[in-house]
Amino acid sequence: MSMRCDIVSAEKAIFSGALRSLVATGSEGELGIERGHAPLLTALKPGPLRLVKDDGTEELVFVSGGYLEVQPHRVTILADTAVRAADIDEAAARQAREHAAQEMANQSGELDYSKAAAELAEATAQLLTLEKLRKQVK
Repeated sequence: MSMRCDIVSAEKAIFSGALRSLVATGSEGELGIERGHAPLLTALKPGPLRLVKDDGTEELVFVSGGYLEVQPHRVTILADTAVRAADIDEAAARQAREHAAQEMANQSGELDYSKAAAELAEATAQLLTLEKLRKQVK
């Protein structure tokens, strides 16, 4: 049995189709969604979404945050930013992680600690998403 899933970001629609299941990282931890799941609304943390399509194939999508809404036969994800894992620029993610870590290590008065921490979390989550994609391909 499948459920309808729509994933949209501020820039574009990333995915629209039928899924068997979805795994996401919500504000309270990782959660799995299947058809008939109880209605739910949760904030998303930066990280991968694991989509299991009707044909059994899997796809990973990185989200930088946003909201996930579950209805009995439909899941909607409104993401701040969403990118298919295969489209993540690994070099840029590594550079962003290093820059954010340097900013946090620099104890100058001009540091916006929360912004640097958010950038570090997002870059790290992108790299973890790529790591999961590589394991999926093996």
